[in-house]
Amino acid sequence: MAKRADVVFVDGVRTPFGRAGEKGMYWGTRADDLIVKAMIGLLERNPSLPKERVDDVAIAATTQQGDQGLTLGRTAAILAGLPLSVPGFAIDRMCAGAMTSVTTTAGGIAFGAYDVAIAGGVEHMGRHPMGFGADPNPRFLAEKLVSADALNMGITAERLHDRFPALTKERSDRYGMRSQQKVAAAYEAGKIQPDLVPVALRSESGYGLATMDEGLRPETTMEGLAGLKTPFRPHGRVTAGNASPLTDGATVSLLASADAAKELGLSTKMRLVSFAFAGVAPEVMGIGPIPSTEKALAKAGLSIDDIGLFELNEAFAVQVLSFLDHFGVDDDDPRVNPWGGAIAFGHPLASSGVRLMIQLARQFEERPDVRYGLTAMCVGLGQGGTVIWENPHYTGKKK
Repeated sequence: MAKRADVVFVDGVRTPFGRAGEKGMYWGTRADDLIVKAMIGLLERNPSLPKERVDDVAIAATTQQGDQGLTLGRTAAILAGLPLSVPGFAIDRMCAGAMTSVTTTAGGIAFGAYDVAIAGGVEHMGRHPMGFGADPNPRFLAEKLVSADALNMGITAERLHDRFPALTKERSDRYGMRSQQKVAAAYEAGKIQPDLVPVALRSESGYGLATMDEGLRPETTMEGLAGLKTPFRPHGRVTAGNASPLTDGATVSLLASADAAKELGLSTKMRLVSFAFAGVAPEVMGIGPIPSTEKALAKAGLSIDDIGLFELNEAFAVQVLSFLDHFGVDDDDPRVNPWGGAIAFGHPLASSGVRLMIQLARQFEERPDVRYGLTAMCVGLGQGGTVIWENPHYTGKKK
């Protein structure tokens, strides 16, 4: 039996994220074209990789229909110009789709079945709204397995506010405002742009080029946030200002065994340490990353204090805050989402997991003082996912 192979994150890119809906920049763009564009960008950035050496392509989408259906990994591989000998498949774990694409192909690499894999996700929430056309089994409600509104993510976020009185609307608003400010600062400093693949656009007003995320609101103030409507319940605490917007976009990553990366002259941006998924009650799905993180830390033999950088998906501010409170981390801890998060960038469901990894990989380059980082997210239907990564640039010297 061969020993387990080390899995490395070679590279990752994404499209700019667009606002979902008729006013969004991708309204006239197909979902499969978004992921294909990202894949072509990834392959162009890694010219030393012989395309026939890709062993599998895993592409996630939450609503697998229309231009987001048809076994996306295989169709996208063909459309992106990979040889017909390269297979592919589709994955669905709602918000953790791309994260699961990574962990599933990483398992294949660790086992020795793959040398190189492509993993990513796409979500065109304008064309494919969440849950559209789904037909949940009537037993869910008849047997009270989940509450009627457990599929409404906004209501699950309100429930976290109910359950933890320390998670106030003011804290959520402040967190949302800081996310917008941090993303604006990261763009200003040129941190985000290197990993964006520009996408040609066509609309009634003519042709264009998407080169940055569309949902940014750097001018956000606490006063402005205080006055926003609470769409999920009267006098609620979840608003458009402290939640991620509906978004279209695609992300893709290149994974390899450490040996294959060396053989093919590919970079090593991160090394996979451990990963875990966990389930929680669907009604409070936002706490999902707490047990998945505890599980991933235990598998790695690490504690939360060993983690020098956190990339947490900001589906809702309250969900991130519940995670931080559980682990005793301050709301403004500089290790957490240093370049902001999904409240500003957007959260195109199945693609967000790899965006977290792309940003962590960039931060590792700048932070040789940090050894371990973590990417984590909550997942619809009551789940959490966590992946722990090691920084190959780590020197052990404090900043």
